Amino acid sequence: MRALIVIPTYNEVENLKLLIDQVLVVTPEATEILVVDDGSPDGTGEVAKQLSQSNSRVHLLERAKKMGLGSAYVAGFRWGIEKNFEALIEMDADFSHDPKYLSQMLSGLEKNDVVMGSRYVEGGGTQNWGLFRKILSRGGSLYSRLILGAPIRDFTGGFNGWKRPVLDAIELGSLRSDGYSFQIELKYRAFKKNFKMTEFPILFVDRKLGQSKMSRRIVLEALKRVWQFRFNSRIS
Repeated sequence: MRALIVIPTYNEVENLKLLIDQVLVVTPEATEILVVDDGSPDGTGEVAKQLSQSNSRVHLLERAKKMGLGSAYVAGFRWGIEKNFEALIEMDADFSHDPKYLSQMLSGLEKNDVVMGSRYVEGGGTQNWGLFRKILSRGGSLYSRLILGAPIRDFTGGFNGWKRPVLDAIELGSLRSDGYSFQIELKYRAFKKNFKMTEFPILFVDRKLGQSKMSRRIVLEALKRVWQFRFNSRIS
Protein backbone atom coordinates (compact mmCIF):
# COMPACT_ATOMS: atom_id res chain seq x y z
CA MET A 1 0.00 0.00 0.00
CA ARG A 2 1.42 3.38 -1.05
CA ALA A 3 1.20 5.70 1.94
CA LEU A 4 1.98 9.39 2.31
CA ILE A 5 2.89 10.93 5.67
CA VAL A 6 1.77 14.57 5.74
CA ILE A 7 3.79 16.74 8.12
CA PRO A 8 2.69 20.40 8.46
CA THR A 9 5.47 22.73 9.60
CA TYR A 10 5.87 26.24 10.90
CA ASN A 11 9.21 27.07 12.53
CA GLU A 12 10.34 23.47 13.06
CA VAL A 13 13.92 23.83 11.82
CA GLU A 14 15.27 22.25 15.03
CA ASN A 15 13.24 19.07 14.59
CA LEU A 16 12.56 18.45 10.92
CA LYS A 17 15.73 16.79 9.59
CA LEU A 18 16.06 14.40 12.52
CA LEU A 19 12.38 13.50 12.32
CA ILE A 20 12.46 12.76 8.60
CA ASP A 21 15.66 10.73 8.96
CA GLN A 22 13.95 8.55 11.57
CA VAL A 23 10.73 8.20 9.58
CA LEU A 24 12.64 7.04 6.51
CA VAL A 25 14.40 4.36 8.54
CA VAL A 26 11.28 2.84 10.12
CA THR A 27 8.95 2.90 7.09
CA PRO A 28 9.00 0.81 3.89
CA GLU A 29 9.99 2.17 0.48
CA ALA A 30 6.33 2.54 -0.53
CA THR A 31 5.86 5.16 2.20
CA GLU A 32 6.75 8.76 1.32
CA ILE A 33 6.72 12.07 3.19
CA LEU A 34 5.18 15.42 2.30
CA VAL A 35 6.23 18.48 4.30
CA VAL A 36 3.66 21.27 4.08
CA ASP A 37 5.47 24.42 5.15
CA ASP A 38 3.62 27.66 5.82
CA GLY A 39 6.41 30.08 4.95
CA SER A 40 8.43 29.42 8.12
CA PRO A 41 10.78 32.37 8.75
CA ASP A 42 13.28 30.14 10.58
CA GLY A 43 14.39 28.23 7.46
CA THR A 44 12.28 25.09 7.90
CA GLY A 45 11.20 25.25 4.27
CA GLU A 46 14.79 25.41 3.05
CA VAL A 47 15.70 22.34 5.12
CA ALA A 48 12.70 20.50 3.65
CA LYS A 49 13.73 21.53 0.14
CA GLN A 50 17.25 20.20 0.63
CA LEU A 51 15.89 16.90 1.97
CA SER A 52 13.50 16.57 -0.97
CA GLN A 53 16.34 17.14 -3.42
CA SER A 54 18.49 14.45 -1.83
CA ASN A 55 15.80 11.77 -1.33
CA SER A 56 13.01 10.91 -3.76
CA ARG A 57 10.76 9.79 -0.90
CA VAL A 58 10.61 13.32 0.54
CA HIS A 59 8.49 16.09 -0.98
CA LEU A 60 7.78 19.73 -0.14
CA LEU A 61 4.61 21.75 -0.56
CA GLU A 62 5.40 25.40 0.11
CA ARG A 63 2.73 27.91 1.11
CA ALA A 64 3.35 31.64 1.24
CA LYS A 65 2.15 32.28 4.79
CA LYS A 66 0.78 30.70 7.94
CA MET A 67 -2.72 29.51 7.04
CA GLY A 68 -3.55 27.06 9.81
CA LEU A 69 -3.12 23.40 10.62
CA GLY A 70 -6.41 22.26 9.14
CA SER A 71 -5.83 23.87 5.76
CA ALA A 72 -2.27 22.50 5.72
CA TYR A 73 -3.57 18.97 6.14
CA VAL A 74 -6.26 19.48 3.51
CA ALA A 75 -3.63 20.76 1.07
CA GLY A 76 -1.43 17.77 1.86
CA PHE A 77 -4.29 15.31 1.49
CA ARG A 78 -5.23 16.77 -1.89
CA TRP A 79 -1.62 16.57 -3.04
CA GLY A 80 -1.47 12.92 -2.01
CA ILE A 81 -4.79 12.07 -3.65
CA GLU A 82 -3.61 13.67 -6.91
CA LYS A 83 -0.48 11.49 -6.73
CA ASN A 84 -2.61 8.36 -6.23
CA PHE A 85 -1.49 7.45 -2.72
CA GLU A 86 -3.73 4.83 -1.15
CA ALA A 87 -3.37 6.00 2.46
CA LEU A 88 -2.53 9.33 4.10
CA ILE A 89 -1.14 9.81 7.59
CA GLU A 90 -1.14 12.91 9.79
CA MET A 91 1.94 13.44 11.91
CA ASP A 92 3.36 16.30 14.01
CA ALA A 93 6.81 17.66 13.25
CA ASP A 94 7.94 18.03 16.87
CA PHE A 95 8.41 14.35 17.88
CA SER A 96 5.20 14.35 19.92
CA HIS A 97 4.29 11.45 17.63
CA ASP A 98 7.11 8.94 17.86
CA PRO A 99 8.07 7.47 14.45
CA LYS A 100 8.27 4.04 16.08
CA TYR A 101 4.45 3.86 15.94
CA LEU A 102 4.31 4.23 12.16
CA SER A 103 4.69 0.52 11.46
CA GLN A 104 1.68 -0.17 13.67
CA MET A 105 -0.26 2.61 11.95
CA LEU A 106 0.49 1.19 8.51
CA SER A 107 -0.32 -2.35 9.62
CA GLY A 108 -3.64 -1.17 11.04
CA LEU A 109 -4.58 0.45 7.75
CA GLU A 110 -4.40 -2.92 6.02
CA LYS A 111 -7.55 -3.95 7.91
CA ASN A 112 -9.21 -0.63 8.78
CA ASP A 113 -10.29 2.55 7.02
CA VAL A 114 -9.14 4.88 9.82
CA VAL A 115 -6.42 4.23 12.40
CA MET A 116 -5.94 6.62 15.33
CA GLY A 117 -2.96 6.80 17.64
CA SER A 118 -4.69 7.28 20.99
CA ARG A 119 -3.56 8.69 24.31
CA TYR A 120 -6.76 7.58 26.00
CA VAL A 121 -7.10 3.87 25.35
CA GLU A 122 -5.49 1.30 27.63
CA GLY A 123 -1.72 1.54 27.32
CA GLY A 124 -1.73 5.10 26.01
CA GLY A 125 -0.78 8.29 27.82
CA THR A 126 1.03 11.61 27.87
CA GLN A 127 4.42 12.70 29.14
CA ASN A 128 5.66 16.07 30.41
CA TRP A 129 2.18 17.58 30.57
CA GLY A 130 0.91 19.80 33.36
CA LEU A 131 -2.35 19.01 35.16
CA PHE A 132 -4.33 21.74 33.38
CA ARG A 133 -3.33 20.54 29.94
CA LYS A 134 -4.22 16.96 30.85
CA ILE A 135 -7.67 18.02 32.03
CA LEU A 136 -8.22 20.20 28.96
CA SER A 137 -7.23 17.47 26.48
CA ARG A 138 -8.92 14.50 28.10
CA GLY A 139 -11.97 16.60 28.93
CA GLY A 140 -12.20 17.82 25.33
CA SER A 141 -12.26 14.28 23.99
CA LEU A 142 -14.84 13.16 26.57
CA TYR A 143 -16.99 16.21 25.83
CA SER A 144 -16.86 15.53 22.09
CA ARG A 145 -17.67 11.85 22.58
CA LEU A 146 -20.73 12.65 24.68
CA ILE A 147 -22.09 15.38 22.37
CA LEU A 148 -21.42 13.53 19.11
CA GLY A 149 -22.29 10.04 20.28
CA ALA A 150 -19.21 8.44 18.73
CA PRO A 151 -17.15 5.81 20.62
CA ILE A 152 -13.82 7.54 19.95
CA ARG A 153 -11.58 7.88 22.99
CA ASP A 154 -9.10 10.41 21.58
CA PHE A 155 -11.14 12.80 19.46
CA THR A 156 -8.54 15.58 19.50
CA GLY A 157 -5.42 13.54 18.75
CA GLY A 158 -3.51 14.39 15.57
CA PHE A 159 -1.69 11.13 14.78
CA ASN A 160 -4.12 9.46 12.40
CA GLY A 161 -4.12 7.35 9.24
CA TRP A 162 -6.81 7.51 6.56
CA LYS A 163 -7.47 5.38 3.52
CA ARG A 164 -8.13 7.47 0.43
CA PRO A 165 -11.85 6.53 0.07
CA VAL A 166 -12.49 8.02 3.53
CA LEU A 167 -11.09 11.40 2.55
CA ASP A 168 -13.03 11.28 -0.72
CA ALA A 169 -16.27 10.56 1.13
CA ILE A 170 -15.99 13.25 3.81
CA GLU A 171 -15.67 16.08 1.25
CA LEU A 172 -12.43 17.86 2.10
CA GLY A 173 -13.59 21.01 0.34
CA SER A 174 -16.42 21.51 2.83
CA LEU A 175 -14.23 21.37 5.95
CA ARG A 176 -13.99 24.67 7.80
CA SER A 177 -12.20 23.64 10.97
CA ASP A 178 -8.66 24.12 12.22
CA GLY A 179 -6.53 22.82 15.07
CA TYR A 180 -8.32 20.58 17.56
CA SER A 181 -11.68 21.06 15.87
CA PHE A 182 -10.25 19.86 12.55
CA GLN A 183 -9.38 16.50 14.10
CA ILE A 184 -12.81 16.23 15.72
CA GLU A 185 -14.64 17.05 12.48
CA LEU A 186 -12.62 14.57 10.38
CA LYS A 187 -13.22 11.73 12.82
CA TYR A 188 -16.89 12.49 13.27
CA ARG A 189 -17.49 12.62 9.53
CA ALA A 190 -15.75 9.27 9.07
CA PHE A 191 -17.82 7.79 11.91
CA LYS A 192 -21.07 9.05 10.37
CA LYS A 193 -20.09 7.48 7.05
CA ASN A 194 -19.73 4.11 8.82
CA PHE A 195 -16.07 3.60 7.99
CA LYS A 196 -14.17 1.01 10.00
CA MET A 197 -12.19 2.89 12.66
CA THR A 198 -9.77 1.71 15.34
CA GLU A 199 -7.53 3.23 18.00
CA PHE A 200 -4.20 1.92 19.30
CA PRO A 201 -2.24 3.22 22.30
CA ILE A 202 0.57 5.75 21.96
CA LEU A 203 2.62 7.75 24.42
CA PHE A 204 2.39 11.42 23.48
CA VAL A 205 5.55 13.24 24.56
CA ASP A 206 5.52 17.03 24.76
CA ARG A 207 8.02 18.73 22.47
CA LYS A 208 11.60 19.25 23.66
CA LEU A 209 12.63 21.75 20.98
CA GLY A 210 10.77 24.68 19.45
CA GLN A 211 7.62 26.43 20.60
CA SER A 212 4.19 24.84 21.02
CA LYS A 213 1.34 26.13 18.84
CA MET A 214 -1.29 24.99 21.35
CA SER A 215 -3.38 27.62 23.14
CA ARG A 216 -6.47 27.75 25.33
CA ARG A 217 -8.27 29.68 22.59
CA ILE A 218 -7.78 26.85 20.08
CA VAL A 219 -9.22 24.29 22.49
CA LEU A 220 -12.21 26.42 23.52
CA GLU A 221 -12.99 27.16 19.86
CA ALA A 222 -12.98 23.43 19.17
CA LEU A 223 -15.42 22.72 21.99
CA LYS A 224 -17.82 25.33 20.60
CA ARG A 225 -17.64 23.84 17.14
CA VAL A 226 -18.62 20.39 18.41
CA TRP A 227 -22.23 21.58 18.57
CA GLN A 228 -22.03 22.81 14.97
CA PHE A 229 -20.82 19.39 13.86
CA ARG A 230 -23.62 17.72 15.80
CA PHE A 231 -26.35 19.66 13.98
CA ASN A 232 -24.72 20.08 10.57
CA SER A 233 -27.04 18.49 8.04
CA ARG A 234 -24.10 17.91 5.63
CA ILE A 235 -22.53 15.46 8.06
CA SER A 236 -24.55 12.29 7.62
